[in-house]
Amino acid sequence: MRCCSAQISGVWEAPDETLEQVETCFFRAAREGAALISFPEQFATGWDPCSTKNTGGISGTVVNGLRELAKKHKIAVIGSFRETCLPKPRNTAIAIDRNGTILTTYAKIHLFTPGREDQAFSPGTGLATFALEGVQIGLAICYDLRFPEIFRLYRQRGVHAVIVPAAWPKSRLKHWELFIQSRAAENQMYIAGVNTSGTNPVDQYAGASMTADPHGTIIARAGTEQELLYYEIDPLIVEQARRDFPVENDRKDELYRSLGENART
Repeated sequence: MRCCSAQISGVWEAPDETLEQVETCFFRAAREGAALISFPEQFATGWDPCSTKNTGGISGTVVNGLRELAKKHKIAVIGSFRETCLPKPRNTAIAIDRNGTILTTYAKIHLFTPGREDQAFSPGTGLATFALEGVQIGLAICYDLRFPEIFRLYRQRGVHAVIVPAAWPKSRLKHWELFIQSRAAENQMYIAGVNTSGTNPVDQYAGASMTADPHGTIIARAGTEQELLYYEIDPLIVEQARRDFPVENDRKDELYRSLGENART
């Protein structure tokens, strides 16, 4: 399956203007034969825990805009937005098919406490998967990359690829690359990180959107500026990697649970 990571800067806290820019990405990705296009974390407004910008819920401006563009250009999309919820909003990723139908949503589980994200958002409590052209896909967001447990759970669910919208800063670029490759190799799956580029009032971002294959090899990597990055996801390669090197058979889940319980006593 041909995919596209849309590494964009967006227009700070201006979702309508950003969606105009996003339509160009849809047009170009569809022309290149992509079945799926993904955008960075909170791409329509920029990631900012202190923001009070309201983009609405599942029926809000950003989601409706993505649904219309998906339907118009006949390409599935993954986006991320500030979802209005009580008592606090959630940092949510959404998957929409080529007909504009919502497939699933994922609320970021691990909120970035060094950036006070935990003070502004409620954490998610569940994983999210969907199928597209025979590929099983999971969702994670940015800081989630530092927590291998959820990627292991996706592996146990038979996921072939995890798409990770992000707003990862330039100052921690080395970690970005390390975690993408590690999560891919550990779980013998594709990891596609789609990052923000440029500078806004919160930070300077790394760009460097990249995809690692089930062996942990980087197969596609963007530069630092806005760019559409193309890559292929092949579930047969995932399944072959897992057959050739069946590390999952050597896991000792019962022992791990026992050791974890003992560590807490």
